Amino acid sequence: MTTSTLKKPPVPRTKPAEIRAGRPPKELAGEVDGRILGAARKVFLQRGFEGASIDEIAELARSGKRTIYARFQDKRALFIDVVTRDIVSHIAQFKADPPTGATVEERLTSAAATLLHWGLDRDRIGLMRLAIAEAHRFPDLAANVNRRARQLATELGVHLLRDLTRADELGTLPAFAPEHLATTARLFLDIVALPMLFRALFEVDLEVLEPEIDAHVAQGVAFFLAACRNGGVERQPHSQS
Repeated sequence: MTTSTLKKPPVPRTKPAEIRAGRPPKELAGEVDGRILGAARKVFLQRGFEGASIDEIAELARSGKRTIYARFQDKRALFIDVVTRDIVSHIAQFKADPPTGATVEERLTSAAATLLHWGLDRDRIGLMRLAIAEAHRFPDLAANVNRRARQLATELGVHLLRDLTRADELGTLPAFAPEHLATTARLFLDIVALPMLFRALFEVDLEVLEPEIDAHVAQGVAFFLAACRNGGVERQPHSQS
């Protein structure tokens, strides 16, 4: 038998490397979410809700449409997340800047004035105007944005009032008891922040409001604290929802 008739042993086949599918690392996923939400914010502000397209958002975010739809059910869900992220970042930055002043009233006035000066930003107000403009076609859109904004603002108010009154005689008043604090925080925001917010939504030039904020806040805080000291919040149990 010649060597030419001998069968060569089979060459072992190399097993292809496994390609693991799954979610990206948490850090990478967060970076992708940030890019999508940042791009969506720019497109919504430039094009409006109706004019904004997922295609343009994907291109600006350097992301695929499939990646966006894997994270957000539709354009409305993406818009709600854009507004929510804007509010959350606002609260995070606000918490990082402690209020100044020697008395509780001064610190509360400082905090509220900072909140309004920073919060009445042109782009932020623009996003809220978009949500209101779409309310007739998508009632749940404006309602969800409003509900989420109010929830986060109340949490901010509770955090602020609890910290400022903890070492003061105000902390012993019924208005600042744990079971009343959420109601007190909402009333504080309604008195101090809501009037300016409504004006900002309809003012063509937001710079008109800037010189008026400090005086408005000082009056609102004085009224709010007087009501708390006289049991005004305690007489409104229906507001504790």
